Amino acid sequence: MLASIRQFAKSWPARILLIILAISFVGWGAQQGGSAMFTGDQVIKAGSRVLTSQDFAREYDNYKKRIEQESGQQVTRELAEQNNLDATVLNGVATREAFSEVLSKAGVKPGDKLILDQIQKIQAFFDPITGKFDKKTFEARLRENGMTPENFDAGLRDQMATQHWAVAVQNGLSAPRSYGALAAIYGLEARDLAFVTLAPSSVPTPAAPTDAQLQSVINENKDRLTVPETRVLSVVLFTPAGVQAQASAPIDPAELQKRYQFRKDTLSTPEVRSLVQIPVKDQASAQQVTARLARGEAPAAVAKSLGVDAVVYDAKPMSAISDRKVGQAAFRLPAGQPATVQGDLGLAVVRVNAITPGREVSLDEARPMLEAEIRKDMVAEKVYAQTQAFDDAIKAGGDLASAAKKAGVTVTPLGPISAQGVDAQGRQLQGLPPKILETAFALPTGAESDITDLGDGAYFAVKVDRVVAAHVPPLAEVRPMVTQFWIQRELVRALEAKAAGLSERIRKGETLEAVAASAGLTVSRVPGLTRQTAQQQQALGREVIGRALAAKPGEVWTAGAPNGIVVGRVDNIRMEGGPTAARLSEMARPELSQVLFREMGEAAQTYARSKLKVKVDRDRARAAIGFEPLKPEAKAGAAAEKKK
Repeated sequence: MLASIRQFAKSWPARILLIILAISFVGWGAQQGGSAMFTGDQVIKAGSRVLTSQDFAREYDNYKKRIEQESGQQVTRELAEQNNLDATVLNGVATREAFSEVLSKAGVKPGDKLILDQIQKIQAFFDPITGKFDKKTFEARLRENGMTPENFDAGLRDQMATQHWAVAVQNGLSAPRSYGALAAIYGLEARDLAFVTLAPSSVPTPAAPTDAQLQSVINENKDRLTVPETRVLSVVLFTPAGVQAQASAPIDPAELQKRYQFRKDTLSTPEVRSLVQIPVKDQASAQQVTARLARGEAPAAVAKSLGVDAVVYDAKPMSAISDRKVGQAAFRLPAGQPATVQGDLGLAVVRVNAITPGREVSLDEARPMLEAEIRKDMVAEKVYAQTQAFDDAIKAGGDLASAAKKAGVTVTPLGPISAQGVDAQGRQLQGLPPKILETAFALPTGAESDITDLGDGAYFAVKVDRVVAAHVPPLAEVRPMVTQFWIQRELVRALEAKAAGLSERIRKGETLEAVAASAGLTVSRVPGLTRQTAQQQQALGREVIGRALAAKPGEVWTAGAPNGIVVGRVDNIRMEGGPTAARLSEMARPELSQVLFREMGEAAQTYARSKLKVKVDRDRARAAIGFEPLKPEAKAGAAAEKKK
């Protein structure tokens, strides 16, 4: 941004966006190149840090899931490879690890207590019953995401170290007043714009193109005109919706009763008790403790006098009492009466302070939920029966159509359709699960897939009936479109040639008014154009406004406009001073400080990767996620890009 302000050229909002995209302190970091081969299973090596194939696969899957959640669309393998998603993740993670390694070596390390406090504040790790952090829930959530407590701890430490570094750098950072003044000058300079517009009607309409000319257009634009591979498919779906009507029969009362007995305990609310447990050595100590509690002494004080800690349970069910026998005895005692109990873990005095009775859910109360569960199971069983009948028919030698008939399901013809779900008319097919296309495009012509899980109790099988290879359509199919393109291109060329001629005459000394009059054009003027008032001139088009705000005084230029081509000139540039300039100068400083901070972060990450000489093995990374190795020409291109 600072460079653009100094040069009065590119807009600083665009620069800010570029910087934001280029760097993320807690995200993927700057993307930079690098390639090397290592010994052992090492995908990334940044100082003492090594990421294996398994580590990279997890990073890739998490990043891909984030993209899919944000975009609402599945990222297919083909799309990921086309957009080099593996390289994006590889280089981003490598830079992140390098930066974290440098911070660690510099001594920026969060303490164990701080890490523990942060983990215990994450609600995803809370027990749904107690509403507090639960170690088992913590470990279960990590397993669901393919993580271990160790690598979660390491990642959290890196994240917090980066945040601490960022806060330390950002606090007190302020852009100089001179930078704010430059921003004010940049935003308030006013330009007097004069221009003429050459509309399409100002040049002759191009003659109709010949077939040879149209074919040349096709040859020049093969990449854009190529129709992707499409396939004609036969799809068999096994879905809960397809058998819903068959699952509407009355529910067997015996089955309902059986389900109720099985679920009664989990549906009911158990009795909970608040109690205190004081461990004692012998019966004499127990009698002493019982007497003191009966006199009203505080349990904590009694326990402390014996050199032990009182164990307190607040509104807990019997299952929460760590000593089974103590729990059983406590749940037989009346409230307020202390008693001596011989538990599995030793002798103890127990007193129940409060009792909250449990509540058993009746069959009538649970009936709607239980019936819904039973019907859902009935639907799942019928879907499963259909898949088994279909599979048995296939194994017996039947084809997809006959097997579907025996299973009582319908074969749906589909296509021609591309791997991205686009039909022959260029329309995106809605409602088709991407997994069906992914499976179909991995099969050869005539092949049938196995029954495949589609999620949510649904399954499918697909057959590839026909494959239409990617091809450039013949002229006869695209003649109208190519003809229109050719005419528009020739029209633009004629306008550009005329605009160049008028511009040259002005540069040689003719006035803009005289040149415009000779061409039958009218001179338009926009006095006092500023970057703040540019929004009011959107009818001119972004290219015209951009050229006007970047041109030097007296410079003649051409630019595309919504209604033709503009030949323009800025006649005067002046600065609007006064209170507005002072106000804008101060208003710009906080944002400029943020930009300075981001650029410092970008430089720090670049330094970290360079300092540690980070090595990445892209072939090993691609293998970890199931991609084919890079071709030699692709490797050469990556190496050339790195040298730049």
